[in-house]
Parts: sequence; C-alpha cells; structure tokens
Amino acid sequence: MNAKGRIASLMLLASFSAAAMLAPRASAATHQDWPMFGWNVGRSSAPTVSMGLGAADLKKLQRQQVKIDGTVDASAIYLHGVTVKGKLHDVFFVTTTYGKTLAIDADHGAVLWEFTPSSYDSVKGTYQITNSTPVADADRKAIYAASPDGVIRKLAVADGKVVWATPITRLPAREKIASPLGFFKGRVIATTGGYIGDEPPYQGHVAILDAKTGKLLHVWNALCSDVHGRLLDPKTCPQSDAAIWGRAGAVIDARTGNIYVATGNALWDGFKYWGDAVIELDRDATKMLGNYTPADTAYLDRHDEDVGSTSPVPLGGRYVVQGGKDGKLRVLDWQKMAGTEPHRGGESSSVNTPGGARMFTAPAAWKHAGKTWIFVADKDGTAAWTLRGGALHSEWHNDHAGTSPVVADGMVFVYDPDGGLYVYDAASGRQLGKFDCGSGHWNSPIVADGRIALPEGNANDHATSGVFDIWHK
Repeated sequence: MNAKGRIASLMLLASFSAAAMLAPRASAATHQDWPMFGWNVGRSSAPTVSMGLGAADLKKLQRQQVKIDGTVDASAIYLHGVTVKGKLHDVFFVTTTYGKTLAIDADHGAVLWEFTPSSYDSVKGTYQITNSTPVADADRKAIYAASPDGVIRKLAVADGKVVWATPITRLPAREKIASPLGFFKGRVIATTGGYIGDEPPYQGHVAILDAKTGKLLHVWNALCSDVHGRLLDPKTCPQSDAAIWGRAGAVIDARTGNIYVATGNALWDGFKYWGDAVIELDRDATKMLGNYTPADTAYLDRHDEDVGSTSPVPLGGRYVVQGGKDGKLRVLDWQKMAGTEPHRGGESSSVNTPGGARMFTAPAAWKHAGKTWIFVADKDGTAAWTLRGGALHSEWHNDHAGTSPVVADGMVFVYDPDGGLYVYDAASGRQLGKFDCGSGHWNSPIVADGRIALPEGNANDHATSGVFDIWHK
C-alpha cells in the first residue's frame, strides 16, 4: 500500500473507532444464513438474530473485490457451511443480469461454480435482463434462480447442475422477471412485470411452483384476474402492464403463507383489472383475500406514478405500509381492506418518502424495544420512522441516497448507488462509518457471519462483467 493509501486507511479506521465507542456491540452469534432477499419470507431485511458484526468490528473489515462474469443488479444470498464440490464452504450466490448464477466462496472470493443458461448468448448485451435475487431451499441443498428467458431453475448447491427448469411466461421478450424469488413450505414464488419503456403486451403475474418437481401449480393474473392459470400469451388479455416488479417482490405472511404484492400502472376496475393496487392472495394464489388502491388510482396510471414501484410491508399486526413512485408511504389498516369487495382510498395515514422522491427500494422493518421501525432510502435521503397508532412518526433523517436498506445487529446498512456503503446506528441514525465501493443501481447489501456482501454495477449498462464486494476480517 502506498503512503496515500495508508493515510486514507488510517482516517477510515479512526472514523470507525470513534463511532464504535458510541454504538452497541453484537452479541455472540452462531452461524446464520441469509437465504433470500430480505432475509425472511416477510422481506423484513432485519434479522432477529445476531449476524456476528458489531460496530467495533467495522474497522477490522477488509474489502475484497471479486471479478465476475456479469453485473448483479440485485442482492446476494448466503449459506453457511454447505458442501460444494465435495468440500464445506461458506457461499454467496448471485444471479447476473443475463442469467448466469454463481456460487462464490465467502472466505476467498473464488467462484466455486457458474451456471450459464442456454439462452445466454441470445440475450447478452440486449435489453432482455433480470434483476432477480435467487432463493435457497429450506434443505440448503438447492437454490432457485431466474433468467431472462422467463425460466425458473432449481440448481444443486453442490455443483450448480440443473434439477428442473420451468418457464413462467410464454413471452419472455415482453414479460420480465425483475423481483426476487421466494420460497415457502415447499413452494417457489415468482412474479413478472415488463421492461424499460413498458412496451406492451405484458401483465403482472404471481406464479407458484412445486419446489420438488418444478410443476407450475397456480398463476394469479393482475389483469384478466378472472382467468386462472398462465395466459396463453400476454396478447390474449385486452389490457397491459400492472407489473409486479417491486424490489421485494412477493411478500409472505409466515404464519399463514398468504402472499402480498403491489402492482404497477394499469387499469383498475375493482373486478378483474388490478393496476396500481396492493393485493393479498391465499398461499396458493387462487383467492384474493384483500385489496387496496389509492383514491387517485386513475391519475397514478396516467402519470406513471406506480404504487407497485415498491413492495408491501406487512408489519405483523393489522398494518401494512406501501410506498410508490408518487413519493408517499401509506399506512393501511389491512383489517379494513379484507375481502374481494374493492377498496379505494381509506389509508390510515401517509408521509413523504425521505426526499419526497420516487421510491424504487424495499423498506426494512425492525422490531426493537417494543417498537416497530421502518427504514427507507431513496435518491434524496435515508430516514427512519416508528409506527404508533396507525401513523409513522419520524425518528431520524439524512441526505444520503440509498437503495434497499438492511438492519443487522442494531446497525443500518445503506448502499449509495453513486458509490459508498453507509453504516448507521439504527436507533439514533448516527453514522458509524462508510465503506468505499463503486456505483450501481438497485444493488443492495447483506450481512452474514460477520461479513458484508454487495454487488456493484448497473444492469442498464448491459455489461457482461462486474464486481462483487465482500468485506470480512
């Protein structure tokens, strides 16, 4: 390291050391997985167990840049102590924008295996991409990954070989898999939307697959919802759009298996067209259990102000928080939204996003000291609220932009897509440190086993190479 580098490192260590004296320590941790986007099926992005990283540890972390064959404009998942190529490894798994899925050794950064779909050469360098994050099976022997050819694949953790492959759309050039995959009690949950430019026809769908066989069990259509099962072709429905493309995708109630999604711009009629809506489905995606759309739903549709630019945040009780491109966070009393009768308007309360900006990120929901906290970042700032009496009350705010935040061991980790990973004390908002890294787009970090992992890069650059950052001791 040259003299300039040593000075920069000492300055960084000093800033971490000063902050660490004021921040809580992480409790002793057993090894933990991060098996899906948001850590759990509710996409809280706030583990309820220690992830082995305290504020005092931040100054000890070293950045490793792993060169990979693609851009990961999404997030990683992580499994501790799994067998790959006959040996035990701690492993990060990522999917690139053109559908390659990689297993990366968490200690050394080596690529342990790489799966490339047969469609790769036909889509690389084009608009046809995915921003999806893979999901691990509960048995930890397989993961599930999406690719731009509209196919979901089950890949063996041991070697990346395909166990099964199932298409969930008949027109992948129009219907995009943008959101992370989910897994719940033997089923894989995937959603579809459209590509930049919203060129029709496409519709938002929720697809349920049997994790063992890959059989497509059920499909719920956000448009033409009276048609049960996969549409023969998006052209067979007279309406287009209603993408399900929020960064958290389908959000699942762990108690019931019920599925929450939000849809993008499209016609809403409260009957079979559900544009700009929040929808609760049963675990099979065959029945609607609740619904909501803003009173100005037609205005949102006309002015490209998707409610579905972000995913619902069920808070474990009667309330659900929903953001949108109009820069609002709405608190919904979901007991009032139950049933198939259309519910238009009727929010309990609303606040502006950190900068009142269009929201493309997934909030984090943290239970702490008897309170429910919500953390949101957008292009104009990062903010925290607590929920009290059906309303969000501001706790702290700063002007640092960010993608989807995560909370681990009392700290909030927020990636600035212009470059830099910020760390804050979750309760006070005090900055504990900042890690240098490159620019990106929708990428977001995870924290597991005392490590931080973050992909860099922007899918819209259509690159076929990229960087995956790992910070570890």
